[in-house]
Amino acid sequence: VDEDFFLVTSSFEYFPGVPIFHSRNLVNWTQIGHCLTRESQLPLAGAAISGGIYAPTIRYHQGRFYMVTTNHTHGGHFFVWTEDPAGEWSDPIWVKQSGIDPDLFWDDDGRVIFSCTSGRVGIDQSEIDIRTGETLTEPDCTWTGCGGKVPEAPHVYKINGRYYLMIAEGGTEYGHCVTIARGPSP
Repeated sequence: VDEDFFLVTSSFEYFPGVPIFHSRNLVNWTQIGHCLTRESQLPLAGAAISGGIYAPTIRYHQGRFYMVTTNHTHGGHFFVWTEDPAGEWSDPIWVKQSGIDPDLFWDDDGRVIFSCTSGRVGIDQSEIDIRTGETLTEPDCTWTGCGGKVPEAPHVYKINGRYYLMIAEGGTEYGHCVTIARGPSP
């Protein structure tokens, strides 16, 4: 956002959740707070080691910061928002869709595309209502990657009129890589 960069990280079973960092040069980072600081935002009862919060993503759109993530132990996908990333974040807005590693993308026509790793071994996408989290279109498996196992962690970008879907695949071991698909629509 302008000269500022923001980064969020997984916090798994720890509270407060989702530390947020700020940088002006992508080298030096300072923690400015947490996105999830209230129990209403972060139910963790019974969360085992490596349970809780997985793979958050931060996005900025029209004056608001959005952090989307998965509470693997309680409730699934949700996002919170704020106008001040170092301040208080909203209560969760839940998205009823299965999977992990969610992403939000705002298209030029105002549609919000929700992407995530599906349980069907691919990347699911659907349109959601950003005010309520309601799914407006059925999740569709748009890509299964380039043949590596466990396609995951989708991020959608639009550059010079083309859409790009960047994912990780290959699992969290040897062979792990980043691949990108592109097309005329999300």
